[in-house]
Amino acid sequence: MQHASTSPEARPRPRWWTELSLLVLMYAAYSGGRLVARGDVSTAVDNGLAILRLEKAFHLNAEHPLNRLLTAHPSIGIPSDFAYASLHYLVTPIVLVWLFRRRQEVYRRARTWLMTSTMLGLIGFTLMPTCPPRLLEAKYGFVDTMAQYSSYGWWGAEASAPRGMGGMTNQYAAMPSLHVGWSLWCGILLWRHCRNPYLRALGIAYPLITTFVVMGTANHYLLDAVAGAAVMGVGALLARPLMRLADRVKDRVGTRFPQIAPPAKSPVVSAGCNTSAGERIPGQRTSSADSTDAASPADADLPAGRASRAAPGAPAGAGAAGGDTPAAAR
Repeated sequence: MQHASTSPEARPRPRWWTELSLLVLMYAAYSGGRLVARGDVSTAVDNGLAILRLEKAFHLNAEHPLNRLLTAHPSIGIPSDFAYASLHYLVTPIVLVWLFRRRQEVYRRARTWLMTSTMLGLIGFTLMPTCPPRLLEAKYGFVDTMAQYSSYGWWGAEASAPRGMGGMTNQYAAMPSLHVGWSLWCGILLWRHCRNPYLRALGIAYPLITTFVVMGTANHYLLDAVAGAAVMGVGALLARPLMRLADRVKDRVGTRFPQIAPPAKSPVVSAGCNTSAGERIPGQRTSSADSTDAASPADADLPAGRASRAAPGAPAGAGAAGGDTPAAAR
């Protein structure tokens, strides 16, 4: 007797169009939230200077030497500006698509981790608007490399956004640095789930390069990068509980509003056509079916348990045991 399996029912594979819609909705909410979260400029400047003073007190001021390096050497500064303006738009979706296609067992948690951390970063932008180093007064010693090398790229002097679109981004959303957070997310997933040693090495290098870029271009402080990594850590811890919560809500909604199941297909091979015994497909009869159909209809009316009469001309002794059964066997 077979016993019912007690293993949990596997969740269906996510559909690409629902995942794409969800991610587009999340990014639209994130972008809109950044604009809404614009705080007072003076408050953002005060927060930026407070971070700078705190770093100097602990001798963590790595932004100045990196910024001077990129300012003095265009061969480093220009690629760094391109990396800051583009890589997070390219690498993060590529890793997400790769997980969806090749690592379904980890995709859902990775996606939830990314979305949760991004929303936590949006909360940080709202609670603590922060002026990046490049927007501080010149007396603080920072040079805006995005403005210095703007003639080489598509960005303008206002931000890394395309020229003329600087007003559509929040330049005071520096704490935490999601550039660093997203690159750390990509790096961890590449290291853990990629078999290619070069791509695994890239998983280590990418977050380090991003941290170098965001500080060298004077877009973030070191503590912004640390906060970005911390936000990703909290998001990783919350991902699994949020998945369980989402599953419970989905199951409850499914119980309350059950879907109408499609009618089951008929298991009959002939799709509703009557077939005779031994007939596999209508019109294709076996020899046993032919012999059965050739029997007299009167035999079917005999009561159960009675032996059928032997056909005329059958050998003597043929009866209930059948004409083909030897007498010694009856």
